[in-house]
Amino acid sequence: MLTAFAITENRLSQVQIKGPQDLSADLVWIDLIDPSEEERRWVEERYHQQLPTTEEMEEIEATARFYEDEDGLHLHSYFMHDYEERPRNITVAFTLNNGRLFTVHEEDLVTFRMYRMRARREPGLAREATSILLTLFETKVERLADVLEQVYSDLEAVSQSVLTREQQDSQETLEQLAIQEDINGKARLSLMDKQRVLSFLLRSGRLSGDQSQVLREILRDIDSLMTHTSFLFEKVNFLMDAVLGFINIEQNQIIKIFSIAAVVFLPPTLIASIYGMNFDLIPELDWSFGYPWALGIMVLSAYMPYWYFKRKGWL
Repeated sequence: MLTAFAITENRLSQVQIKGPQDLSADLVWIDLIDPSEEERRWVEERYHQQLPTTEEMEEIEATARFYEDEDGLHLHSYFMHDYEERPRNITVAFTLNNGRLFTVHEEDLVTFRMYRMRARREPGLAREATSILLTLFETKVERLADVLEQVYSDLEAVSQSVLTREQQDSQETLEQLAIQEDINGKARLSLMDKQRVLSFLLRSGRLSGDQSQVLREILRDIDSLMTHTSFLFEKVNFLMDAVLGFINIEQNQIIKIFSIAAVVFLPPTLIASIYGMNFDLIPELDWSFGYPWALGIMVLSAYMPYWYFKRKGWL
């Protein structure tokens, strides 16, 4: 899908694109979402702009993710997608050239939708291509802050259930912690990536003084969020250790019961084994009280270990 935007009355306005003839010179932002080969060809031929391929977007080397050449300034950055279901980082390719911003990505992202709505309402939010680029990154950092706040809120709920022992299903608790750890990890990766990309953009010399100041503020926000992700990792690890510790305690209690049961029934088993021997010269065989005697000492021998353990406080 190909969408294009122009600046109208100091606001961002979408322009309907039905063919290459609609790609006018006054467009400042060309956004391609999982574009077809035809749409890519329209943009490349109309603006003489080379767009990155999917393989190029997935490169992880720094020299392939942010660089500058004759086709403009190229920035590839991770954006988190589908937080509520299954979070994953999607690469968005930004190209800034001749006062125009080109973006290529495979999914329609929440960050882009949020920015488009704000830029249509707020005058001055979208002034030119570079300001659009900076505001998109700023919106993404705000979105990641919301994600991390949600992770913390979910961890607080898990913490309450773990520490008060309200949650009985330890497997479910571990699954919840694993999900939060995965979300936090993906958010941290996205923040680290943006930190590298924005640092390169700051060094590129393409920004005005005000834009450089805005970018430095975004980097400071990223630094604070990075610290917060470290705290969340520590909280997840603590809760995992606590859950595993409670599981070990429960297992030890079960093993303790079996161990005590084995000790309690060991003397009666010994007595039963003695009187189960096939010898004629066992005196109690001809005694009329032999059977009650054997049962009595079995009960007594079982009670004595139990009484001893109870007195020692082991039970």
